[in-house]
Parts: sequence; C-alpha cells; structure tokens
Amino acid sequence: MPLPLSLFLIVKNEADRIGDTLDAVAGLAQDVVVVDSGSSDGTQEIAQAKGARVIFHPFEGYGPQKRFAEDQCRHLWLLNLDADEVMPKETVAAIRALFAAGEPPLDAYETRIAEVFPGERDVHPLAYALVPVRLYRRDKGRYSASIVHDRVELSPGAKVGRLPGTIRHRSVRSLGDQITKLNAYSDQQARDLDLRGVRIPTLRILLEFPGAFLKAYVGRRHFVRGVYGFLTAMNYAIARHLRVAKHYERRARRAAGEDPGDGRG
Repeated sequence: MPLPLSLFLIVKNEADRIGDTLDAVAGLAQDVVVVDSGSSDGTQEIAQAKGARVIFHPFEGYGPQKRFAEDQCRHLWLLNLDADEVMPKETVAAIRALFAAGEPPLDAYETRIAEVFPGERDVHPLAYALVPVRLYRRDKGRYSASIVHDRVELSPGAKVGRLPGTIRHRSVRSLGDQITKLNAYSDQQARDLDLRGVRIPTLRILLEFPGAFLKAYVGRRHFVRGVYGFLTAMNYAIARHLRVAKHYERRARRAAGEDPGDGRG
C-alpha cells in the first residue's frame, strides 16, 4: 500500500534512466511528482505511464528547481531522488517500516549514495559515498535556494536518522557525456560565485587541476575503480579547473566593460 508520502524528482532528458528509478520505488508513495525542464526524449511520457504527475518548469538552478518541486507535493513527508538514482529494496523496506506505526519518529533521514560507473554491476565496496538528507518533513527542512548546491537545510534542532542500504547513483552515462554535463555545471558555478560575491585568487588557476585530481583520485577513492576511476577523476579535475577559469574570465570581461555572458552585466 502506498505511504502518505510525496516522492519528487527534477528531470530533463532522462528517458534511459528514469524508468529504473521509478520502478525501484513503485507503490511506495501516494504522490509522485516529476518536474521536467523541457525533455525532448520521451521522459515525460515514461514518468506519466508509471503514475507520476509531470509538471513543466524552466530550469533556474538546482536549489530553486527542487524548491519548486517541493511546493507541488501534497504530503508532509517528502522523499527526493534524482532520475539517475536507484533505491535498493533494503532502503524501500526501511521507509515502509518507519511509517508502519504512523509517522516516522524523527524529522529527517539521511541516505547513503554511491556512484556506479559504466561496466560496474553494483556499488564498489570501497566506493566513496555521500550521505545527504533525502527523506524529511517539509515543516522541518527545505532545499537550499543555491543554484548549484541541492541540499536540504534543516530547522535548528531537527532530529536526523539514517536509512540502511546504498542508493546506486548512475551519474556517468559515458566519459563524453560526463564532460558535457560538468562543463555546463561549471557555468552555473562561476555565476554562483558572482551572485555570492566570492572572488577566487588567480593563483587557483594553477593549483585547481592537480588539487581536484588528488581530491577525486585519492580522497574520493577513485583509485580503487581501476582505469575508469582514473579517467573520471581527470574529468572531475577538468571541471573544477573550468569553474575557476570561467570565474576569472567573467571578472576580466566585466573589468573591460563587457557582459560576462549571461546578461547580468
């Protein structure tokens, strides 16, 4: 039986992945909301066929898009997934158990999320994982308004637990697709730095690439994933370099009296 819970996703052109994501949580939530920012590959039709309410909304950044999705939800309890994430049966069962006696006893619950690269059948046992809040009461938390950081900001004193299991994050379709995605994301990051009035020292142009590579390859343990781990660490370092380079370029263009490229002047 579906739970008194709203599941929401923000998507664009996810026809190859959203079906698996929704199938893994089929029947879990009474309300499934998919906010689409202009898919052209049939994503909307797949989501509707699986019982979701599909709502169009132009993309304004990750935080604002998820906030819009939150506002479309019908229930007090919210569960957020990305279209490239597959929740394991263990985690689905744990959520059901939380609602078995009424309402979950805490205000929010973290979930472990780890990447699964092409060619891998499951999460590597030593894979680096994030543990963000994904199940929460809407009166105790809300997604940040940041255009680049999509994290739930909880009210002071909110009680947080953790769900068992690890969500499979299939973020990398291919190395080329990853570069395209990270390049676009670096545009938003450079703009976000402007919006927040942050000025990164020019010296970072020289240091960002090697530092980011070490962060991914060693700190995030991509080295345990073989050659593909090395290549994805390189992509990450390229993306972090682009973030700083575009930030520098925007500053230089503005100093010369030019528009930095997004109409903000």
